[in-house]
Amino acid sequence: MNLKSAAPANHRSLLALLLATACAVLPVADALAANHREAPLTALDHKADITDWFAFVSYDDPSKVTMILNTDPLLEPANGPNYHPFDPEVAYEMKVDNNFDGDEDLKVVFRFQTEIRAPGVFTGFVGAGGGISAPTNSPAPVPPGTPIVPPAISALDGPGAAGLSLRQTYTVTIQKKVSGVWQTILTSGSRKLFAVPANVGPRTMPDYANLARQGIHDLGSGVKVFAGTVDDPFYIDLGAAFDTLNFRPSAFATGVPAVLSDDQDGLDSANFASDAVAGYNVNSIAIELPISLLTSDGARHPATDAKAVIGTYATTSRPRMKVQPTTPGGKASLSTNFVQIQRMGNPLINELLIGTGDKDKFSMSEPKNDSQFAGQLLDPLLARVLNAAYGGGVTIPTPPRLDLLPLVTYAAPICPGCSAAQAGPVADLLRLNTGIPPTAAGSRKRLGALAGDFGGFPNGRRVSDDVTDIAARVVVGVLNPAFNIFPNNRIGDGANSNDVAYQETFPYVAFANSGRNSRHQNPGSSGCVTPTSPFRPVDECPTN
Repeated sequence: MNLKSAAPANHRSLLALLLATACAVLPVADALAANHREAPLTALDHKADITDWFAFVSYDDPSKVTMILNTDPLLEPANGPNYHPFDPEVAYEMKVDNNFDGDEDLKVVFRFQTEIRAPGVFTGFVGAGGGISAPTNSPAPVPPGTPIVPPAISALDGPGAAGLSLRQTYTVTIQKKVSGVWQTILTSGSRKLFAVPANVGPRTMPDYANLARQGIHDLGSGVKVFAGTVDDPFYIDLGAAFDTLNFRPSAFATGVPAVLSDDQDGLDSANFASDAVAGYNVNSIAIELPISLLTSDGARHPATDAKAVIGTYATTSRPRMKVQPTTPGGKASLSTNFVQIQRMGNPLINELLIGTGDKDKFSMSEPKNDSQFAGQLLDPLLARVLNAAYGGGVTIPTPPRLDLLPLVTYAAPICPGCSAAQAGPVADLLRLNTGIPPTAAGSRKRLGALAGDFGGFPNGRRVSDDVTDIAARVVVGVLNPAFNIFPNNRIGDGANSNDVAYQETFPYVAFANSGRNSRHQNPGSSGCVTPTSPFRPVDECPTN
């Protein structure tokens, strides 16, 4: 079932039009990257910087939803010795609105704790083989045969974790608002949930995939969680985008700068320009939970029922006050009141729509108050930048862009059952129709709803959705028939896929890149990716 088949027949033409306007709301203004250091405050506070937010119906179980919160952008896998732990001072939260008022009705709170288990060791992680002892020429006072290096790290706890000095655990609390009062409906309690550390390299962590899978924890009641360092699932030719949309002419159709040919556009598993995020890691928190926990009445609904639709977003918050210790090695004093540092619903809104002078204000405000930013939707700067950069070859709609409003309210096509009274306030929420089943892997499209794949963005967001190309096209109006013309409908950065394959089961993101063996793509390294070959030159890419 897709959204068109779920709707009454006499409404299908209207839904097609509303899909165009809903997708066209994707706002853009600064540069095409999904919240990687997009605001002045979070550019200085990487641990609290939300890089991406995903929410989608689980691929292998349509009765559940997976939500993924990624933070701390552009982590170099080799950057030891402490690598990239979560910040114990930050409250990481996932929030759900299920009654159309733009305010959270359910929230999932993650808090981390850090322990240094071997304070005398110079790095956070150490290990090799079955362990290494002092050799025969070991100088006094350490006699030969004394254990020096513990065995390779093979577990997050127990004997196989001897070399895991810097270790993090975390707690999970799920709360639901009942008659205006928050009630805890599930908690990890005293159970130790271990976060997955960075992938140091094959000597220290020889079977990293197995180690990472140990970080998938079943909390019961149909809830699974995962937290750890993973491959950054985002992909983009970042340098070209930030260079005033200077997409690489050599990567695109002959004679037409910065557009994809039909053949290139149809390849979802090939890259024709470098992926600047390739080889970098990110910190990821994922949860899979039953749809019945998320809806207002605790039940599943068909796609045509408004109650099937939820609005989601994520936040990071810090204690309002922090007093540094007066003695070396002492602990800071933290306020119990928190202030929001960052939030994210739809990809690209803060980064690509909100002006720099308002970005921090947007980050620290609540979605239900987003009407104060509505004016910046009416004449997106990126549309004018594209119009100018392409020398007028890209025509754009005339403002005010009232067609941009549906994505920030509850309306068709994401919510075909919503009435005008249920539209709610203007609010940046990633809306997901839980009644639309997941798209099978073979039919999944990187352009999501633009390519007829209603299991993807803007109906939620999967890790594989190409929000860069989607945003660039819809901001110039491609879903309005008058603007769905060449070159508008072929604008793209040439990065069509991630550098490594995603997983098809929870937590869906690929596990972390190796610190010793990782690589990054350079501007000249155009090519494609496959599950068995992380990157190949473009002349070795498949043709279909």
